[in-house]
Amino acid sequence: MRDHRKHPRKLIGLSIAFRIGDGPRVDATCRDISLGGMFIETASPAPFGATIEVLLPLAGLKQAAAIPSIVRWTTPEGMGVQFGAMGARETYALTQLLGSR
Repeated sequence: MRDHRKHPRKLIGLSIAFRIGDGPRVDATCRDISLGGMFIETASPAPFGATIEVLLPLAGLKQAAAIPSIVRWTTPEGMGVQFGAMGARETYALTQLLGSR
């Protein structure tokens, strides 16, 4: 199967959270990440096409970055999300994370 992603993925095990609309915070794990999105391992994935807010801890930021995202696919193990617009600080911090070993 051909990979159509624009950005290379980095395998990672990072504790994150997400929120669907005004719903409760759901703790989860990020399994891979890129500048364009991530795979979120969770027992309760949001439905395909849902708009969610990903709460991502990034080095150099005082609090977790709240990144608007859209669910692009789901599996029983979780969901793949595409990031929406991020600010310059969040983009820089994410780029630093992706560049680290």
